[in-house]
Amino acid sequence: MNKECCCENEKIEKLNKVIEEYINVEGALIPVLHEAQEIFGYLPMAVQKQIADGLNISLAEVYGVVTFYSAFTIYPKGQYQINVCLGTACYVKGANDILDQFKKILKVEVGQNTEDHKFSLNACRCVGACGLAPVVTVNEDVYGKLVADDVKGILEKYKD
Repeated sequence: MNKECCCENEKIEKLNKVIEEYINVEGALIPVLHEAQEIFGYLPMAVQKQIADGLNISLAEVYGVVTFYSAFTIYPKGQYQINVCLGTACYVKGANDILDQFKKILKVEVGQNTEDHKFSLNACRCVGACGLAPVVTVNEDVYGKLVADDVKGILEKYKD
């Protein structure tokens, strides 16, 4: 058995333990989904089905919650998650140009990962740093008062 298979089995076992903890708890779905996403990094359909079966609820209910809340994702995320703020202050100050530059350099669309899974590109509404507009976050790092020409330098900081 290869290492990836072993790790996957360990993740499934962890998820089963989480489901067991919440099996008879009212409102268990969201906490189980949060823990499942911590375990797997995202919520693929197989994981959603396992949760639905384990909690004895419909797959449609699980999928509806997963796709409704922005905290959950059905796609794997990159090592570095880039969020370009498109809130009003950021948008007015050129955030769309910054987003376009990330898309061009990384060769991905919003919601996608680079082929090497190093970067995920997302757009968000407001990060609460309007005084720094336009703002980009990379994981926990915040970059403000940006122009499109700054994108290449930001990405260089995360290339190994």
